Amino acid sequence: MLPIELLFYEANSKQKTILLNIPNDHKVLFETIGQVADSMNQQVYVVGGYVRDFYLGRLDEKDITDIDFVTVGSGIELAAAISRKLGTSKISVFKKFGTAQVKYRSLDLEFVGARKESYRRESRKPIVEDGSLKDDQLRRDLTINALSWSLNPDTFGVLNDPFNGIQDLKKKIIRTPIDPETTFDDDPLRMMRAVRFAAQLKFKIEDETFKAIQKMADRLSIISKERIIEELNKIILTETPSYGFELLLKTNLLEQFFPEMVKLQGVDIRNGQGHKDNFWHTLEVLDNVSEVSDDLWLRWAAIMHDIAKPPTKRFSKSAGWTFHGHDALGAKWTPKIFRRLSLPLDDRMKYVQKLVRLHLRPIALVSDEVSDSAIRRLIFEAGDDIEDLMKLCRADITSKNEWKVKKYRNNFDQVEERIKAVEEKDHVRNWTNPISGDKIMEVLNVKPGPVIGNVKNEIKEAIFDGDIPNEYDAALDYLMQIKEKYKNG
Repeated sequence: MLPIELLFYEANSKQKTILLNIPNDHKVLFETIGQVADSMNQQVYVVGGYVRDFYLGRLDEKDITDIDFVTVGSGIELAAAISRKLGTSKISVFKKFGTAQVKYRSLDLEFVGARKESYRRESRKPIVEDGSLKDDQLRRDLTINALSWSLNPDTFGVLNDPFNGIQDLKKKIIRTPIDPETTFDDDPLRMMRAVRFAAQLKFKIEDETFKAIQKMADRLSIISKERIIEELNKIILTETPSYGFELLLKTNLLEQFFPEMVKLQGVDIRNGQGHKDNFWHTLEVLDNVSEVSDDLWLRWAAIMHDIAKPPTKRFSKSAGWTFHGHDALGAKWTPKIFRRLSLPLDDRMKYVQKLVRLHLRPIALVSDEVSDSAIRRLIFEAGDDIEDLMKLCRADITSKNEWKVKKYRNNFDQVEERIKAVEEKDHVRNWTNPISGDKIMEVLNVKPGPVIGNVKNEIKEAIFDGDIPNEYDAALDYLMQIKEKYKNG
């Protein structure tokens, strides 16, 4: 690929040679699409992210899964003709929106007829009409996403840049193609997209666009939670997600859908004693986690780990500021927040809930006086997520005091060594009771009932306390010792 500076030069001079620098497979594909469109007397253009990422030097063939095309005419008819030409029958048609998707090799090729699009004041669904290329470009969310290349043979490779998107790419600016209030009024989700692209590309949102988002943030209420959370998750998965959250906060968008996080802001001072601003602390933790993991749900655990601090905040002269129970309350809040945000309520939610509930536990295990019993219980409760829990705990060290940070990290090194040693010795990760309920009923001569659970729990406690080994024979011997207490129920 050519150097970015030369790409920008070619863009500014509208050279046709640009398309010589894309992957050859794509060039052949684009030529085929242009020829088919030409035979139908339709203009066709490749638009959006493909063109934008080309000029940013981010176009990586192995990461490209979808490419968008706009045609002046029927997108559905063009897609059908393209699928026949490419020899694929994998085509999906969406008549209501005038779009069709062709699956070709590893690519999803989406074709849409140039259109006008607008939203009624209280509707989440757009009104769509046929339009010109200019109309289609006017409805784009950002100038950098309104770039397109013509694919018809006589204009193959010519750049269309009606809103100076190339200059905005060079200046690293996020800006709307037309008046931002009109853009966001038509589709309020574009406000989230502006923040998302700023976060992904590390761009600045232009002042007028930023002010329009602040002014119109409450318009986000007409957008479904599913569409909002899709954008939010993309922000969370950026290299430095704190930047995206800072923009969400300052544009007033965050409070529209995640007020609990907004309430983390602020520092109270009493008797000269303050505490961390838990909003900014949470963002530090999130960034720390992001440096060691791309996992979306571990990042969500970082977001949620202190979410319940505001209602648990207390001050006393002896202890200063405390947040007792915020771990348990945060775990209790997790399903409610996930449900409201339309996040999954399956094992992914339970994983986040577990890490929120346990995130204070490892630091309590630093003392030499802590027994192996406490270590066993933590391993048992965390299960296969013990390593992720430790990543979260390490990320939670955000002190500006380098000596304190070093001390805590050394402490966690010790905890991890003890966890490894205890697990190798006792094998309690994903532990199951060595004595079955059927065996307990046989030994005690009892029928199914609460007594079975009580006996199993006593055996578990004996193993975790180190009174007996985590083995069947030892557990059975222990059952024989305690059976008189439970016999006959």
